[in-house]
Amino acid sequence: MLHLTLRQLQVFEAVARNLSFSKAARELHLSQPAVSMQVKLLEESVGLPLFEQLGKKIFMTEAGREMFHYSKSIAEQLHEAEAVFTQMKGLDKGELRIAVASTANYFATQLLAHFCQAHPDIVVHLDVANRAELLAQMEQNSLDLAVMGQPPEGHDLVAESFMENPLVVIAPPTHPLQGQTQIPASKLAGETMIAREAGSGTRSASERYFQQHHIKPRTGLVMNTNEAIKQAVQAGMGLAVVSLHTVALELQTQRLITLDIVDFPIRRHWFVVHRQDKRLSTAALAFKQFLLAQGASVQP
Repeated sequence: MLHLTLRQLQVFEAVARNLSFSKAARELHLSQPAVSMQVKLLEESVGLPLFEQLGKKIFMTEAGREMFHYSKSIAEQLHEAEAVFTQMKGLDKGELRIAVASTANYFATQLLAHFCQAHPDIVVHLDVANRAELLAQMEQNSLDLAVMGQPPEGHDLVAESFMENPLVVIAPPTHPLQGQTQIPASKLAGETMIAREAGSGTRSASERYFQQHHIKPRTGLVMNTNEAIKQAVQAGMGLAVVSLHTVALELQTQRLITLDIVDFPIRRHWFVVHRQDKRLSTAALAFKQFLLAQGASVQP
């Protein structure tokens, strides 16, 4: 049986995550020798080296990578236990770990602000990530909830829709198609499109639209942020398919317009998602119910 302590695991996890003894020491408010001693004691208990040093850099050994996996798992179990005990006490407090797709961030902060006003004792940790990063975090069980577009099948996730996510075609105000109605999809074949990165839900939806209408627009640029895409469209570098939630300000100030293309907007939805085996805390349950009740009230 391994004779190790939670403190040793905490110190090891900080070193492994930072790949630095000094950074871990600053994060944990310990001296560097104290950090080194805890790691040494853990290595003695395991009977294998957990780190190796090459030049001025340290790297995890194979045993270190295995220990990192288990240390994160143990930390998650402790976090879940804390949430359960808080729930048993009937207290409206605790921590909530949420990640939202970068596109959802345009409205998620608005909803989160209302939730925090109603639950001021809940500490919220918010991360904004792309779709691939969200799925990775869900796989690692490092989140309570995620807000994203339709999640893929086969990931053992529970996903519930809470609001619409209409996708529109945006263009600069001077575009030749400006003001026209019921523009045929074939008109997009001669346009340069600015696309999101591979794996993006918006990109997948737009590619399905193009396939269904048997057109192949030119892809001029691929960008991984909505802000970059909007700037590129404003500069006249092409058209783009984006969530209507991301362009409310630009449409209001007439820096961008939407084109009335046939079969647009593409009707999609936003989902609140968690692992199927996740035991949600009181805070997570409260936020999930809040989204399901209030999400439809958010207007693009």
